[in-house]
Amino acid sequence: MNIDSIRNGIVIDHITAGLGMKVYNLLNLGELDCPVAIIKTASSGKMGKKDIIKVDADIELDMDILGYIDPGITVNIIKDGLLVEKKRIGLPEKLTNVIRCKNPRCITTTEQELPHIFKLTDKEKRVYRCIYCEVKAEENSLF
Repeated sequence: MNIDSIRNGIVIDHITAGLGMKVYNLLNLGELDCPVAIIKTASSGKMGKKDIIKVDADIELDMDILGYIDPGITVNIIKDGLLVEKKRIGLPEKLTNVIRCKNPRCITTTEQELPHIFKLTDKEKRVYRCIYCEVKAEENSLF
């Protein structure tokens, strides 16, 4: 398979195999008016298999979404066909409007203009808690 290199844009690399479409959808990459390539289950010496997303445009990415979905992701910035920056994401300490509090008694339920803010409380177990009610975030609570 041959995927052309990009001139100016980004490469989201080291995505855990099978999560590429989730990243694509959550970042709304389907709405872009530029070439976007999704490479699923590519061979990787480090990971065995991985997904890769190439975007042939210089766009802003929500690094919090990337870090929450898969903290091992790297983002490569390409300018004039050359790699100019490589960002390692990691788990964000705080998430704002990435996940939604599912507690019906949380103030975010009644005060809907409040941002949904979660803080990382256990890095090992990847546990985030709502800053308002301290309820643990659920896996399926993405916006």
